[in-house]
Amino acid sequence: MADEVGAVKAGIAYDEEMDALAELTPEERVLEKKLQRRIDSIIMPMVILVYLMNYIDRNNYAAAKLQGLEEDLKLNDQQYQTGLSILFVGYILMQVPSNLLLNYMGRPSFYLGGCTVAWGLVSAVTSQVTSYGGIVACRFILGLVEAPFFAGVLFYLSKWYTKKELALRMSIFYSGSLLSGAFGNLIAAGILDGLAGARGMSAWQWLYIIEGSITIFIGLCVCALLPDFPENWRYLPEELRHVAKKRLAIEARQSDVDAGTGMSQMQGLKLAFKDIKTYALALAHMSINGASGFQNFFPTLTATLGYSKTISLLLVAPPYIFMVAYSLAHSYLSDRFGRRFWFFVYPIPVTLIGFIIFMSTDVFGARYFSFFLMVFVFAQNGTVYSWVAGAIPRPPAKRAAAYAFINSIGNSASIWTPFTYRDVDAPYYRPALGVCIALQGLGAAMAVLMYFHLNSQNKQQARFEDESATLTEKDTKVLQEISEQEGVDIATARQRHRGFRYIV
Repeated sequence: MADEVGAVKAGIAYDEEMDALAELTPEERVLEKKLQRRIDSIIMPMVILVYLMNYIDRNNYAAAKLQGLEEDLKLNDQQYQTGLSILFVGYILMQVPSNLLLNYMGRPSFYLGGCTVAWGLVSAVTSQVTSYGGIVACRFILGLVEAPFFAGVLFYLSKWYTKKELALRMSIFYSGSLLSGAFGNLIAAGILDGLAGARGMSAWQWLYIIEGSITIFIGLCVCALLPDFPENWRYLPEELRHVAKKRLAIEARQSDVDAGTGMSQMQGLKLAFKDIKTYALALAHMSINGASGFQNFFPTLTATLGYSKTISLLLVAPPYIFMVAYSLAHSYLSDRFGRRFWFFVYPIPVTLIGFIIFMSTDVFGARYFSFFLMVFVFAQNGTVYSWVAGAIPRPPAKRAAAYAFINSIGNSASIWTPFTYRDVDAPYYRPALGVCIALQGLGAAMAVLMYFHLNSQNKQQARFEDESATLTEKDTKVLQEISEQEGVDIATARQRHRGFRYIV
């Protein structure tokens, strides 16, 4: 009798799961549009605003260099570079545990908002440091409290948007960093021009105080207003909650939730580390971050054009503003055509031309134009972030761990690349830009690896769907692993993933 009851319950659970993976009905399609409008209007403006402040607070160190930071703290060239890179040591250490904790807690509003308040406070306190040790300590702590945000938001967006929607949204999200590159330096120029010496403080101190205070206020707003996940956001009507969960389940051919236990998070971590795509995407992301390391020295590079400190800060803005518009179009087309590989690769030769021009000429027009080519590296970011969600779609614990690990490895380049920008190499910085060229080559190699690997996996998916196909030993082993991970038999695992394909 007990066995019969268990069988009935199992049958009901299976029927419900299969129903969850059916296509959306016409009525649900209408609700899906309503859901998209709601989350686009609430989530995207908030994460963009916070990311804007994230990059401003992180990169005001470069602007502070032109505002007297080195002189006031008596920093030499190597000490300044250590202060720049130490942030990313703390940043990397917190990435994976933070994302696993975010997935486990399920309350991104409090978690991400609290971290935003924390880094705003650290940024404001940085204004009071008086020594090399003080600035290094503040930068390290800033990295620890900033770490949860970026990888956390990438995972957070993947809990709301389908993989076909992610490239554009992640590019819109990433535009916050590009806007920070423009407006952060405009703010810095205004502070340098109007507040230097006010109340006995240097311009760089006012920079930290003002930007840190704004961040604290925004963080409190995030705690109060940012939606949580679809399954637990209390202000989401039940019919929209059903559609939000169903459409992600349809896409991944599996419900986008975990068991919610500590063990499931550790299992997700193990699964991420066993997947070759995790490492390929991590190295691809590292190549982008390393090749874009010039952003930490952008005011220094524009200063080689021969203008005043204020003008040098203002010259940083136009390339960033151009790339905001371009990267949105780039990611929109990537989503529209359902392609990742080509949209990751084509910016690479453009950036190489930019690096070579800057290293080869003294002409103002050519050198300034090279900045507009170099920033094409930022167009690759939205592509690689959405590629992660499409290449590692399930389960959420695995995706959370993969995002964190990939972001950790990606940002590891920011620890050592600052030391390649040496004052003795001015005004061409050939060793540093030569490293950028090599890293772009590495990124291209990883993209090629992803291209062939995903195509191979898609062919394997097609064999799984073809009942008459003869499965190889490798195919059978993969199906066995999937069935064990999802707690179903091989036939069910084969049926459940019908129709799924990776975006290449």
